[in-house]
Amino acid sequence: MTANTVSPVSDANRQVQLALIEANASYRGYPVDLVNKPEWFTSKVNRVGKVPTVTYGGPSVDPEDPSSLSAKITESNVILEFLADLYPDSGLLPKDPVLRAKVRFFIDASTKHVEGPLYDFLRGVGSYENVLKGIEFVQGLLEESGDFAVGDHFTIADACISPHLARLKIITETDIGQFPVGSGFKLGEELKGPRFTKFTKYVDQILERPSLNQTYDK
Repeated sequence: MTANTVSPVSDANRQVQLALIEANASYRGYPVDLVNKPEWFTSKVNRVGKVPTVTYGGPSVDPEDPSSLSAKITESNVILEFLADLYPDSGLLPKDPVLRAKVRFFIDASTKHVEGPLYDFLRGVGSYENVLKGIEFVQGLLEESGDFAVGDHFTIADACISPHLARLKIITETDIGQFPVGSGFKLGEELKGPRFTKFTKYVDQILERPSLNQTYDK
């Protein structure tokens, strides 16, 4: 299996890398320059030219000459589900159908309520209040233990949100972004309050995950 990524690593790529690492999958990573997209990538792997993309199956070949016999899987959330199906013993998706549904709902919620508002804020087109509202919504979905998003095991729900939590940490500790000066620090101070105790406990647990530390340089 080949995982096409972009360098420097994006949060979408980190999501897939996290799942690959957690599944103990054997794969070959191959960076793609999206500024100067290689012809082989857009013609043989992903016509839209987006990463991450996974090629699976077919003969073992040079990544720059992918086989027509291999499947090309695109979109990070789709790839996460694919990896969970490919490695059912990894626990990336629970076997219980109710918990599986909760994982999928958490992914949808974190994408809408955390990822969207956070990157709007980072680009200076959204408020930190919207970030807090989104975090509060997702906090309501967390297990009481606070260790994992769903159940008692790392799942693709955790893989989906983890890179955004790492990004949130950078924003609140450095105040780097296109938002008004001091807003990042202010967001961080808000998150230290009792209103977000369960969320911050979860964040602390996830940021210590060895798999995340392999993809994210503190």
